[in-house]
Amino acid sequence: MRATARDASALIAGFALDRAFGDPTRGHPVAGFGALALALERRTWRANRRAGIAHVALLLAAAGWLGRRASRGLLASTVVVWAALGGRSLERAALTMSELLLQGDLQAARAHAPVLVGRDPSQLDERELCRATIESVAENTADALVGALLWGALAGAPGAAVYRAANTLDAMIGHRDPRYERFGWAAARLDDLLTWPAARLTALLAVLLAPFAGGERAGALRAARRDGARHPSPNAGLVEAAFAGALGVRLGGTNRYRTHTERRPPLGDGRPPGVEDLARAVQLSRSVGWASVIACSLIALLRRPLARAEHAR
Repeated sequence: MRATARDASALIAGFALDRAFGDPTRGHPVAGFGALALALERRTWRANRRAGIAHVALLLAAAGWLGRRASRGLLASTVVVWAALGGRSLERAALTMSELLLQGDLQAARAHAPVLVGRDPSQLDERELCRATIESVAENTADALVGALLWGALAGAPGAAVYRAANTLDAMIGHRDPRYERFGWAAARLDDLLTWPAARLTALLAVLLAPFAGGERAGALRAARRDGARHPSPNAGLVEAAFAGALGVRLGGTNRYRTHTERRPPLGDGRPPGVEDLARAVQLSRSVGWASVIACSLIALLRRPLARAEHAR
């Protein structure tokens, strides 16, 4: 089997496994990578950027090496793609939040919130929990779904492995707090760079597929173009704005974390989100996932012919 056909097949099969089973409950490779990163951090941490760059480089080299070994066979490549994806688990977490809020169990909903967001849930009411959930679904559709598929299409199993490793490191150390502001700088910037194309593809698909969530393409496009750049993140803002417009809701506001508070600009010009919008956000994310696996499989198949055409010139 040619490498391009193998990579395309691995994307489809890995996506199917994620749809069927979600993340493995035991022995998840990402959890193992996180444990390795934490152990290494005990030796590499320094309050400067150079230490953070070395930390990230060592871990990404390990992820790339494992991805390269896995890329020799379809089964191993499929497992790498499956491990890199988190779409099904994202949906389950959002739908669990919806169920808890529909039951009126605010305390349980607050306890569940850290699965989706990093902000302090102790003071979040129903409306803020809905906003936080939709923002998480939007951002993680790009991070945990489209990004892994796109880099798997562009660079095979090594691309998917390195992307998920970089995304994991950003979640672990890419924070603006005294410990990680300098040490985590490289992880945060690299994640921004790698997610940049995935965020644009996610926003485009969210606009095109807005009707599948009961929304309008025009509203999604308008919000993405007008509000996306207002967000401090070059990627999350665009995707969240596209989702806000597609769902006809308004996102953004004050986010309180345990160490600091951030005020985000409004995204979209609709009503405040409600519980009924959580299932719609999941439907939009699911639609984007199906469209992205088709698009990325085609990219993988076309990758080698395009490279050969360029070489022939």
